[in-house]
Amino acid sequence: MSDLVTGDAVVLGLRPARLPSRALAILLDLVVYVAGYLLISVGLVLATASLDGAARAAVSVASFVLVLVGVPIAVETLSHGRSLGKLACGLRVVRDDGGPIRFRHALVRGAFGVFELLMTLGSVACIASLFSERGRRLGDVFAGTLVIRERVPGARVMPVPPPPPWLAGRFGGLDLSAVPDGLWLAIRQYLTRMDQLDPQVGASMAARLADDLVARTGAPPPVGVPAAAFLMAVVHERQSRDAARAFRQQPAPGAPPVVYGPPAPVVMPVVAAPAVVPVAAPVAPVPVPVPVPVEPPKATGFAPPA
Repeated sequence: MSDLVTGDAVVLGLRPARLPSRALAILLDLVVYVAGYLLISVGLVLATASLDGAARAAVSVASFVLVLVGVPIAVETLSHGRSLGKLACGLRVVRDDGGPIRFRHALVRGAFGVFELLMTLGSVACIASLFSERGRRLGDVFAGTLVIRERVPGARVMPVPPPPPWLAGRFGGLDLSAVPDGLWLAIRQYLTRMDQLDPQVGASMAARLADDLVARTGAPPPVGVPAAAFLMAVVHERQSRDAARAFRQQPAPGAPPVVYGPPAPVVMPVVAAPAVVPVAAPVAPVPVPVPVPVEPPKATGFAPPA
């Protein structure tokens, strides 16, 4: 059993394939590839009968490289490590961290396979697999890959309880790079089984794990935060970072690299208020009296009394 710890602090119980199953898978692949190479060679001999010897030799070498080297590389890349022989034997080629292989891994394995499997008839690959702890040949060692068995019973993974809402996103600035996989595994095992422990024993275990985690991160312990809640929040923070790293988009050419960490404070620009110019209230005009002409009394023929 190969214990590989993922970002969620889950142990991948991978079973490395041993020499008999790998030899049978390689033998099935070679039968298919050699049969295809012979059929193609016969067709090329008939098609290039009118060419000279040098041209026929070049075509023969090209067909050998294409069928016995290029085709296995393409098959492992497109099938993510499952060729016809490995599919029949229940095997798969994966990376050292348990992820699917890419073209560069298949290319290195195929290049070393020419020497290990074809030129030496598999003797070098057998010797390297026998001396390797996980049964790897030289191509797997230099490519960083591992051949595992897929047909094994799977184990049920218990989820980690979520942290309290008031702790979500509070530990975004912690440096988790120095925390070893063994400590993540111990924290996960405690969090998934803390309800089954005695309260005093569980509290002491949580305090000890929290002290180890604080010593690895280099940050002071939070004040007033229970140890179990602190462990839940830190595990949740690591899961969030791994999810963001796995599903982030590729940056455009020339764009600055994406840096994951606590969000930077947003500074709003200070805009000066417009100056208010006081406006005098309108003054009502004062009415100016206009003199009214007085007409003299008209003579009536009556004289005022003396």
